[in-house]
Amino acid sequence: MAIEKDAGQPKTRGQRVADSRAMEVASRVGLCARGVIYVLVGLLAVRLGFGGGGKEADRSGAVRTIGEQPYGRVLLWALVAGLAAMALWRLSEAAFGQATAGGDKWTRRLGSLGLAIFYIVVCIGVVQTALVGGSAGTRASDQTSKDYTARVLEWPFGRVLVGVFGAVLAIVGVVIVVRSLMRKFEKNLRTDRMSQTTRRIVAALGIIGGVACGVVAVATGLFVLLAAVRFDASQAKGLDETLRSFADTPAGPVLLIAAAVGLLLFGLYSFCEARWRKAPEHDAPAEQPVNRDAG
Repeated sequence: MAIEKDAGQPKTRGQRVADSRAMEVASRVGLCARGVIYVLVGLLAVRLGFGGGGKEADRSGAVRTIGEQPYGRVLLWALVAGLAAMALWRLSEAAFGQATAGGDKWTRRLGSLGLAIFYIVVCIGVVQTALVGGSAGTRASDQTSKDYTARVLEWPFGRVLVGVFGAVLAIVGVVIVVRSLMRKFEKNLRTDRMSQTTRRIVAALGIIGGVACGVVAVATGLFVLLAAVRFDASQAKGLDETLRSFADTPAGPVLLIAAAVGLLLFGLYSFCEARWRKAPEHDAPAEQPVNRDAG
């Protein structure tokens, strides 16, 4: 059965753009930007776990940390470029499909569209910070989550919408955990170009990092669902409050630190994905037409 998209068929102009070398570069630059954010979020969360105060352990805290460094504004604009590249790459996937087997499925396109919107929003936030300069200009994810939840709850059927969003987010988190444990992410990597030791390290980063991201997504989704059930926007939590809530469990700060380390490792995995992510149109010769009568 043929699984490669458009095997043996001429590509449209849009597909050629989506599979171009420029889009490949955009994907790798975007993955590096994602890596920077998650590494910083992980470090901030580790600090929280060990009793340190300071910035929120979320993207706004990570952005402010970058802005406070020497040449902080230059670094922020570099991050903007990376996030814009990430958004552009995901938009191309949503429009023309992913350049991998099964990449034309509507579920994958919808997922890419959701990620594109997410990175556009994050990119706009970083632009605002870069324009005002330094560590100012970003809002904590916790307050943003509460504000948006409160607005939606006021809409007709807003309670249902918030509940559905929370449930979907929790389900997506579970899917991320399962796919990470099954090492599905390796399908997108050129593992044949890794040494055996490197492959083990990358697999460990992908599994642990993916599980941590999935668990955090599940917890965040459940808090949003709780806000709908109780009709109370204050129950919704952003990344920072979600991580802090881990310290209130019987496991105490240990669970918070474990989640923080997992997010940090996901950031490191992002750099690995940027290095070894497959680019089928360039890594392999053009697919020959499939003989459907064979075998």
